Amino acid sequence: MVLENKLKITDSAELARQEEKISKKKALELFEKGILDSLQPGTFKALSEIHKYLFDDIYLFAGEIRNVNIAKGNFRFAPVMYLKQALEHIEKMPQSTYEEIIEKYVEMNIAHPFREGNGRSTRIWLDLILKKELGKVVDWSKVDKDDYLLAMERSPVKNVEIRELLKQALTPDINNRDVYMKGIDASYNYEGYFTYKTEEL
Repeated sequence: MVLENKLKITDSAELARQEEKISKKKALELFEKGILDSLQPGTFKALSEIHKYLFDDIYLFAGEIRNVNIAKGNFRFAPVMYLKQALEHIEKMPQSTYEEIIEKYVEMNIAHPFREGNGRSTRIWLDLILKKELGKVVDWSKVDKDDYLLAMERSPVKNVEIRELLKQALTPDINNRDVYMKGIDASYNYEGYFTYKTEEL
């Protein structure tokens, strides 16, 4: 199934290619134009604005909370019925320590608020929180992609793996464009491992 898109693409592989190309260009603009500096780290509003900026040229739903239930493999993300409450809870979660920030990141991944593009948006969101609270960001070039995917897959049960994996990759080089852009890589997403299952409401 190919998501309805503004580009009128009907081939899933082509859509994935264009999505990565466009979202990387937009992510670079977010960084270079200083737009990220105007966002309030840790809020859903910040995440929504990141998502909208990245995907507005591709999807009508950019920045909007999804209205379908989605799952990957045997894991169901937060049901639409409880999604708004979940996001309100996540926003109120503390974020003053590294452990708290990762817990918040994992909870946002479980919420998976958007129909598509959660991974890239949420990694930028995570780095914004780390930058504000700890003066550090993740150097994604030091994170093994397979290890990351498996750790994120297991994180709803136990977040120790993802916590340790990202901790080893923290850097104080917070204004490095190359470090930032590594997190936008689509191969850090789950698509190679699972396909979304949706239930229209």
